[in-house]
Amino acid sequence: MGPKRGRRAFFPVSLNVDGRCCVVIGESDDREAIEKAAALEECGGLVRRLTDPSSVRDEDVRDAFFVISTPQDPHLSARLRALADRHRFLLCCIDQPAYGFVAMAAVAKAGPVRVAISTAGLAPRVGKKLKEALQRAMDGRFATFVTELGRRRTETREAHPAPEESQLRRTAAIEATRGFEAEVRFRYPLWFERDDAER
Repeated sequence: MGPKRGRRAFFPVSLNVDGRCCVVIGESDDREAIEKAAALEECGGLVRRLTDPSSVRDEDVRDAFFVISTPQDPHLSARLRALADRHRFLLCCIDQPAYGFVAMAAVAKAGPVRVAISTAGLAPRVGKKLKEALQRAMDGRFATFVTELGRRRTETREAHPAPEESQLRRTAAIEATRGFEAEVRFRYPLWFERDDAER
């Protein structure tokens, strides 16, 4: 028999919010709400900030595509869930996964690259550590490398556009990345090492 099943993993997707109404609910000085609003705007979302969670009206979210709520308020979250079911918008209630459809992932960024990490809410600190390690590795040089790969790919497609040249394009892409390697290593706390040795 395998390990006891915990919370189900979330299905990983990326949302296209460009030009879509996104609502972020959280006090004006709420760091999480400020960061989420900025991230949505960076992706082209049309962000509406609601800084008084106690006065959120149904019409404030009715036309939304995506709503993020940061207050740890189960009454607000339950109300938003009912509205999401009725008006068919995507909902994320931070640290209250039972109410929403979307869980925030830790995201490492470099140039056009985005790596999202989710622990299904079970170990957010682990997600943060993974993000920080990836972010250190994905430095300016890495971003330049990926951008250069994109430029070369475009040049190859322009030079060899015919459908019958697809294998040539594929070979060129493989050759361009030859020599690139990534290494991942984990260290665990002593309590886990001891428990793991006893298993």
